[in-house]
Amino acid sequence: MKTTMQRVSLFLITMLLTVSVYGQQIEVSGKVFNEEKQPIIGATIMNKVTRDGTVSDIDGKFRIKTKIGDTLVFMFIGYMAREIEVNKAQLDVYMKPDLRLMEEVTVVAFGNQKRANVVGAATQRVITVNDWSHRLPMQPQNSEEYEPFRENRFFSVNKNPLSTFSLDVDAASYGNIRRMINQGQMPEKDAVRVEEMINYFNYDYPQPKDGQPVSIVAETAGCPWNRNTQLVRIGIKTKEIPSEMLPAGNFVFLIDVSGSMMDANKLPLVKASMKLLVNNLRPKDRVAIVTYAGAAGEVLPSTSGADKQKITEALDNLQAGGTTAGGAGIQLAYKIAEKNLVKGGNNRVILCTDGDFNVGVSSTEGLESLIEQKRQSGIYLTVLGYGMGNYKDNKLQTLAQKGNGNHAYIDNLQEANKVLVNEFGSTMAVVAKDVKLQVEFNPIFVNAYRLIGYESRLLEDEDFNDDTKDAGELGPGHTVTALYEIVPVGVDIPVGKVDPLKYQQQKTERLPSKFSNTKELLTVKLRYKKPGEDISRKLEVPVPASKTNRMASPDFNFVMAVAMFGQLLRDSDYKGDGTYKDVVELALKGLDNDPHGYRREFIRLVEAVQQLEM
Repeated sequence: MKTTMQRVSLFLITMLLTVSVYGQQIEVSGKVFNEEKQPIIGATIMNKVTRDGTVSDIDGKFRIKTKIGDTLVFMFIGYMAREIEVNKAQLDVYMKPDLRLMEEVTVVAFGNQKRANVVGAATQRVITVNDWSHRLPMQPQNSEEYEPFRENRFFSVNKNPLSTFSLDVDAASYGNIRRMINQGQMPEKDAVRVEEMINYFNYDYPQPKDGQPVSIVAETAGCPWNRNTQLVRIGIKTKEIPSEMLPAGNFVFLIDVSGSMMDANKLPLVKASMKLLVNNLRPKDRVAIVTYAGAAGEVLPSTSGADKQKITEALDNLQAGGTTAGGAGIQLAYKIAEKNLVKGGNNRVILCTDGDFNVGVSSTEGLESLIEQKRQSGIYLTVLGYGMGNYKDNKLQTLAQKGNGNHAYIDNLQEANKVLVNEFGSTMAVVAKDVKLQVEFNPIFVNAYRLIGYESRLLEDEDFNDDTKDAGELGPGHTVTALYEIVPVGVDIPVGKVDPLKYQQQKTERLPSKFSNTKELLTVKLRYKKPGEDISRKLEVPVPASKTNRMASPDFNFVMAVAMFGQLLRDSDYKGDGTYKDVVELALKGLDNDPHGYRREFIRLVEAVQQLEM
């Protein structure tokens, strides 16, 4: 028999072991499933003690640093929240539908399942987040804002032979509509920007040659949603530069810590995202951190990328609260970037926010004026959007377009990894600036055309040769795609007509004889400036008419699928005979180049929308 002393000693040892384990910091990883063992995408995982959080990825997986004994809260729209005390590093969580909402809400969980297996929690009606946000923790009233725009129409080649626009490398629209679909919502029409959906994906374009930083290719095929028209795909590829060869970076993280950023898919996800970027910094890179709420302040002076622990600790200490003085934050971030300017380096402000500015300079017009002044400093801007419910897409688009920048939407860590790790070089450096594209159509072969997307990037024809006109920036390894729908000569299509002129002679539509034997369908012209230069250079590539009516390549099939999907989501006047079934069939022909599974994810999104529209 154990003596009393032995029992007391054993008790004390047990208590000491318990105390030593309790509070120990660990990284918890696992998956979030529904009752049918299908992964839940975008579930919020929050530490109830520290308020740190993350979201589950496309496979339902998550990772979060926490302590043994802390409580993790798991939340997803349409499901009952779960609280689990941490006692191990591996944690698989099953969530149950909220039966209180079953009679009035249709909620769909999406994963790797086939279309017929998508699960709906009810079938009465579909409601938006706005209808039931008051019942869910941390879900704000829906006040998201998007800039309305009119879709590009057809233009007659005889009257408008030139099409001119600034190249756009933003991809925020795709991530944002994916978030809406994964929540069981149909995306808002103005949130759907087709060119950003297309350019979310990379394509196999040839590397530039002859010392040029940019190459141009073109491909033509029949239009899948209108048998009377054709599609022309113009592909741009910039030269690739290994990450270690990129110029030194002078980064300023400008982080919104206002009260609207409290949700787990906002500031906690910002902190997790920035840590991914910090892990890939080189010793020659430097980072400063500026935050803004009611006022702006510097929380970390410019620090070497070799001191990752110091940068990470500064991120960990950030907390949300207060109003949103975004204008003041922008001014301070640029001031610090200018103070630490690296000549010939990559000087960049990285703004992380939901876009809800409400103190100081806060209007779209005011922000546009402010950022246009700041872009003269030679400092580039990356805009990363986060969150839902009060996301101000219109303001973030303005900042990115006017500030020599790019715009991405981060809805989970997988997307953060794509933007800040896999595409670090192309999104965080510049090899060609003020890039403009101009296409001249040959009226011998083309009756009319329309540019699909790029509505906010259109330029006057004269702007193409005007080097003072601002345009888009391209990073190393970037691929950019523009898509035109063209009407061949002999096919009639409404393009808008005016009465005959009364006070001047009507211009003839007959071509000069010297063009009558040309074999070119169109000519693509591109202007760009090298970083640090103010004089543009021009590339010009003719596209032979003999390339029409060929079988589309796998990449082209996928581009057409994405364009058709965007037009269906917008209920476009030009969607023709396209269907979601056609989108899936086309996309399946374009899966050859899908190393990260993004294209397969696209197909699952399309199948999910089919269910939402049933």
